Amino acid sequence: MNILIAADMEGVTGVVHWDQVDPSHLEYPRFCKLMTGDINAAVRGAIAGGATSIVVTDGHHLGRNILIEDLDPRAVLNSGSSPELSMVQGVEQDIQGAMFIGYHGRMGARNAILDHTWSDERVSGLWINDRAFGESGLNGAVCGHFGVPVIMASGDQTLCAEVQQFFGPEVETAQVKTATGRMAAECLPPSVSTRLIEEAAERSIIKHKKGGAPKPFQVETPILMIVEFVQSDMADRAALMPEASRTTDRRVEYTAGDMITIYHAFQTLLALAR
Repeated sequence: MNILIAADMEGVTGVVHWDQVDPSHLEYPRFCKLMTGDINAAVRGAIAGGATSIVVTDGHHLGRNILIEDLDPRAVLNSGSSPELSMVQGVEQDIQGAMFIGYHGRMGARNAILDHTWSDERVSGLWINDRAFGESGLNGAVCGHFGVPVIMASGDQTLCAEVQQFFGPEVETAQVKTATGRMAAECLPPSVSTRLIEEAAERSIIKHKKGGAPKPFQVETPILMIVEFVQSDMADRAALMPEASRTTDRRVEYTAGDMITIYHAFQTLLALAR
């Protein structure tokens, strides 16, 4: 069984502030180590459950956060910025299940550590077919395009609830902290949180092998995407993309026939909005 571990940083053990996930800040190296520890826990659990190969994709910032020198040698790492499938690069390569490690709640979610959707400086909301999406839903839909279910996730309590709402109650979760605000949480120490991640990862593989995993999350087509930008001039620039249309206030719409086109269109709109 080939598994993709798609990793972000805001939902990692102990993270409660932007400084801790910002490469320009002194705290950042410490949390790269914690991020790598969470990922290694998922690798251990996946292998214990019966996974045969594991691809890890670094999905935070420029994709250069995971400490490869500390990464479990049974995994391979997708590192660097702007691969074709971004945060879920590798899902197209005969993957049977995806795990989201260190994920966070969507922009605007209550009691969600560092809630945002791709960019808190540009995006104030994302809707697909009139449903509010965060990064877990968006990346899960890309996985679903390739027939890959999301079988496990880790983060705070809001993220854990979000993935189960999108992918079903069969998704295994590891809650590593309880958010009490956007930048405050009750955090479990790594010795505890990594055990929870490892156990959830192992359960998800065993469940998958027995036919109890969630079904791939597939969005009904045609797909209507609405992006609401933080500033009106961002929407002005984003609306320059062919086939995009400025609707009300700071919202830009785009329609496509498949999720990959939507995913690329979303990233293009954000690039134009800078």
